[in-house]
Amino acid sequence: MDVKFIQQKRFIIFPTLGSNNKLTKLRRNMFLPCVAVLTRPAEKNGVTDQETTKLGNINTVYRDNWFDKIATDHLSQAVQVTSGWRSKKRGYESLVEVATMASRSFNQIKQREVIMQALERAFPRPILSLIRTLLPQSKFTREYFAAFTTVFFAWLVGPCEVKESDFNGRREKNVVQINKCRFLEQTNCVGMCINLCKFPCQDFIKDSLGMPVEMVPNFDDMSCKMIFGQDPPASVDDPVLKQPCYKICKTKAKHTTNCFI
Repeated sequence: MDVKFIQQKRFIIFPTLGSNNKLTKLRRNMFLPCVAVLTRPAEKNGVTDQETTKLGNINTVYRDNWFDKIATDHLSQAVQVTSGWRSKKRGYESLVEVATMASRSFNQIKQREVIMQALERAFPRPILSLIRTLLPQSKFTREYFAAFTTVFFAWLVGPCEVKESDFNGRREKNVVQINKCRFLEQTNCVGMCINLCKFPCQDFIKDSLGMPVEMVPNFDDMSCKMIFGQDPPASVDDPVLKQPCYKICKTKAKHTTNCFI
């Protein structure tokens, strides 16, 4: 709720005695105390205004609808089964909690394996194989995947939009621009972003749908680009491996300097 202040004025008539013994009117402006009114903030795509946490960080506040909650619980349950960890929480908090436990308990290779297995449980292989057969890589498929991601996966990564890029000398709408990644914002961990999202998602989409995709996170503003049709660099050569983790990372003590090695 937002608090809005409304200033009010009241006009008061004061009687006085004039020379003709008549009442004259003196109008004086008297300001009353401000009145606070609670109003609901405007919502857009399930996201309200940002709030400041106790640590001074500014986090986006989400208002998940019924589809968002079902999708989040479904993926969280898949991660819980493959990781062996359980969460008593619901919604996105459960997904973040079980992902955090996996990052603290497993090395980077095992983390990626857990997420790959979870994605295979969450998205049935026969359906993915059918999509791969019906939609071989093409300009239409790349643009279709980009548009599909912005519509059906905003619950996972936050608000996003389709952008153009140069692909083989021509312009295509094959890029998903994630304005501020919800998962990275919630975890505040570079290692979790890389090992539990970037690398396993790139491999899963390529293996299951036949579509190469490179995810390029920006750790300064927590945005990210998904470039469909573009092969990512080899994991050992990826520039993200040189990125140190955030100072406020809660899992930092469990890792080395780069938080994911």
